[in-house]
Amino acid sequence: MNDTGKGLLKDLFTLALLIVVVVIPIRLFVISPFVVDGESMHPTFENLDYLIVDELVYRFEAPARGDVIVFRYPGDTSIFYIKRIIGLPGETVSINHGIVTITTASGQSLTLSEPYIVAKDATTYPKVTLGPDEYFVMGDNRPNSSDSRVWGPLPRKDIIGRVDLRLLPISRIGFLPGDDVHYASPAATSTATTTSSLQAAGL
Repeated sequence: MNDTGKGLLKDLFTLALLIVVVVIPIRLFVISPFVVDGESMHPTFENLDYLIVDELVYRFEAPARGDVIVFRYPGDTSIFYIKRIIGLPGETVSINHGIVTITTASGQSLTLSEPYIVAKDATTYPKVTLGPDEYFVMGDNRPNSSDSRVWGPLPRKDIIGRVDLRLLPISRIGFLPGDDVHYASPAATSTATTTSSLQAAGL
């Protein structure tokens, strides 16, 4: 075999090694692709948007309010959903004609400002207190989303990761696309609700 052939074989071997050592572990344990199916996250994400999900981030930090996440649907873990985190562990969530109010574990009352919502929402949902490993998630397209209002809180164990990148369509490519519309800090008011009552069981 001549030097050219040997060089080609060496390059192919190196490429194969890189795929095995670097690319496959990254694909399996660090990031994964996700294609949006449906309109539940309109207008933030549209049908067939191609996203990259960071599967590593929540090993170092807790999921935060406003994060857009991909997770396994608790009713059938073979199905994957994309929604936005609204309520955090230990919080009480209530919805009155589409207005979301959060009572934190410290007793602070927050009325959320949600600039990413464009569809009118008349949802009224009874108070639910989240357990220590539960999250309340909703789609941005509130009238057309199957979320925690329908099937209850999301267990942390079902969270795959945070949406960190949109690759398609090219016109909307960008990092942390769920933050395209700023998640405004809600105004806080004091409340007499006690911490012990906030830590009660969920539904």
